[in-house]
Amino acid sequence: MPLRVREQFKETHVIDLPEYDYTSAGWYFITICAHNRECVFGDVVDGKMILNDYGKIIEEEWLRTSKIRPNVDLDKYIIMPNHIHGIITVVDRRGTLQRAPTTTREQFGKPISNSIPTIIRLFKSTTTKQINEIRQTSGKELWQRNYYEHIIRDERELNKVREYIMYNPLKWEEDKENPKNIQVVG
Repeated sequence: MPLRVREQFKETHVIDLPEYDYTSAGWYFITICAHNRECVFGDVVDGKMILNDYGKIIEEEWLRTSKIRPNVDLDKYIIMPNHIHGIITVVDRRGTLQRAPTTTREQFGKPISNSIPTIIRLFKSTTTKQINEIRQTSGKELWQRNYYEHIIRDERELNKVREYIMYNPLKWEEDKENPKNIQVVG
């Protein structure tokens, strides 16, 4: 994928649009980074991502997301050494018997079932707990506080995001998330 297209997605990520209904049907491009961008999920070798045991936990829980939520399908994803990119598809399977939530805006202490923020929060929580049990590091942060999401508007954009995800390991050496490319200012 050309660098300018890769940068387009990095620049257009937003965190939680104030009035957007994150339970509504659509495609969501998600990026979740490890705490301090620590490389804990494996290594890129010859342009291919090789997951370690922690990375396998991340993958297992990511795939489990659609199994435990009837309104969620997963599309392309990639787990990198210090972050994950994935496309979550929220599908309207409520039918006429289920009522839409009275509020679609997440509030502190009041999560909205099956919304993107709740899905990500639960994913981060369960993976952190599992990995900390293995590492024997109770309470250690695994993920950065927030995550990036981008609402995919059409199939053309969906295909660009899929391509971006697919080629991410090939671009690892020049990726700004690669710790080798972080420049210390001071």
